[in-house]
Amino acid sequence: MDLPHDAVLLRIFTSASDRYDIEPLYGAIVAKARAMDLAGATVLRGKLGFGHSARLHQAHLLPLAQDLPIVVEIVDAEDKINAFLPVLDEMMESGLVTLEKAKVLQYGRHRAGLTQRIKEHILGHPHRPTHA
Repeated sequence: MDLPHDAVLLRIFTSASDRYDIEPLYGAIVAKARAMDLAGATVLRGKLGFGHSARLHQAHLLPLAQDLPIVVEIVDAEDKINAFLPVLDEMMESGLVTLEKAKVLQYGRHRAGLTQRIKEHILGHPHRPTHA
């Protein structure tokens, strides 16, 4: 684990039916975040929700009629998030955006492949004493 560091959580509330040109808005946001070299993005699909219009966004029997709530979350350094906001402003027609200060704990240690871990588990780890 790296030492905790300060970051900003950008959370974008939108709908599966929202578009940027002809592409789903959430996909365009993720693609733009990737192009701008942000740390990462996650898209979450809700089952039910409502926003400013008070209209319920929910699943329907017809898949093409789906208007589910979508949340896109992006965490990165404050300066990188701030540089992304004008781009996001150009893309959004409606929705809600929140910004929150966050402490990030990043894990990225290299682990042996699955086969190697199984062998070590079965044969005993070379650095771990075996029980008699």
